[in-house]
Amino acid sequence: MSHSSAAGAPTPATGVSYVMPVLNDVTHVRAAVDSLLTQDYEGPFEVAIALGPSIDGTTELVEELSRTDPRVRVIPNPVGSTPAGLNIAIRATTYPVVIRVDAHSVLPPDYARIAVEALARTGAANVGGIMDARGISAFERAVARAYGTKVGLGGTPHHVGGAEGPADTVYLGVFQREPLEAVGMFDERIKRGQDWELNHRLRAAGGIVWFTPALRVTYRPRPSFSRLARQFLSTGLWRGELTRRFPGGRSLRYFAPPVMVLGVLLGLVLGLVGLVTGAMADVWWPTLGFAIPALYLAFVVLAALVYARPDGARSMLWFLAVLPCIHFCWGIGFLLGYLSLASNISDRANERGGAARDRETG
Repeated sequence: MSHSSAAGAPTPATGVSYVMPVLNDVTHVRAAVDSLLTQDYEGPFEVAIALGPSIDGTTELVEELSRTDPRVRVIPNPVGSTPAGLNIAIRATTYPVVIRVDAHSVLPPDYARIAVEALARTGAANVGGIMDARGISAFERAVARAYGTKVGLGGTPHHVGGAEGPADTVYLGVFQREPLEAVGMFDERIKRGQDWELNHRLRAAGGIVWFTPALRVTYRPRPSFSRLARQFLSTGLWRGELTRRFPGGRSLRYFAPPVMVLGVLLGLVLGLVGLVTGAMADVWWPTLGFAIPALYLAFVVLAALVYARPDGARSMLWFLAVLPCIHFCWGIGFLLGYLSLASNISDRANERGGAARDRETG
C-alpha cells in the first residue's frame, strides 16, 4: 500500500496534534511546551502530554501548564515508557498531522509550518530533520559536540545534516495520522530505537520517510556523566536488538563501536599477558597489544583537538571522557543487545536509572 499525496494531503490550515511523553523532566519540559505554543503555524493545534509517574515536580508543572492554556492536555502514562506515552497521546488526539515532541527538545517557531508544507509537497508519511544538540554547561557542550560530529554518533543526516530526500529514519517526526495508525503506531516493546522501527514499518507499507535539513530542533543533552552512560547503554542495547531482528537494516557504522570495544579489550588483555610472559619467559611480543588502546586514545585526543577546541578548555577536557563513554557504553550495549539480552538488561537499567535520576532531581 502506498501512502502518497492525495486528496487528504495536509494544507497550511490542517490541524496538528503535538504529542509529548514526559517522565521526570521538570528542568526542560516548560521550554519544550512554550516552543509549541509560540509556533507561527496558521492551523489549529492541540498539545497532549503523556505524563509518566514522576516525583521531581514534573507532575505539578505540566498540570499548571494545562490550567494556563486549555489547548494543553495531560494524559496519564502509567507505564512510563516513551513508546507507551506516545501511543497514549496519539490516541487522545484527533488532528490529521501528528508531531512528535521530546521533553528535551525546543522547536523553532517555523517548525510545524515547514513540516506540514513538506508533508504536502512530498506526500511523505513522516517528515523530520536534524537533532541540533546544544549544551549549557561545559559537560553538556562536550556531549553536544560529540552528537554533532561523525566521530561521535557516526554522522547520520539527522545528527550532522545532509541533502533533502528520502531517508531510513529522521529525528522525532511529523506524521500523517492515517498511515501512522495504519501500521500500528509505536511498538511499545521497544524502549529505544522505536523511531527507526516505526519508520521501517512505514517504508515497508509503501510510505516515504522524508529528511529535510530545514527542520532543525534544539536538543538538550543529559546533564551528568552517569545519565549519559545509562542513555547510551540503553540505546546500544536496543540498536543491537534491532540490528539482529532486522538484518536488512544493518549498517557498518552500527558495528564500529562494538568492534572498537572488542579491539581495545583484546589489546589490553594481550598487553597484560605480554607483561607476565615477558617477566617469566622473556616473551614480550604480546605487549604489542597495548598498541590498540594506545591508538584509540590517540584518536580520542585528536578528535578533542579537532572538534571540541572551539567550546573552550573545560569542554575539551570533558570531551576526552564523553567520547569514550558514548563509544564504550553504546558498543557494550550493542553486543549485549545483539545477543538478545536487550529487554531484560534495559528494563533493569531503566529501573536503576530512574531511581538514580530521582535522587538527582529530588
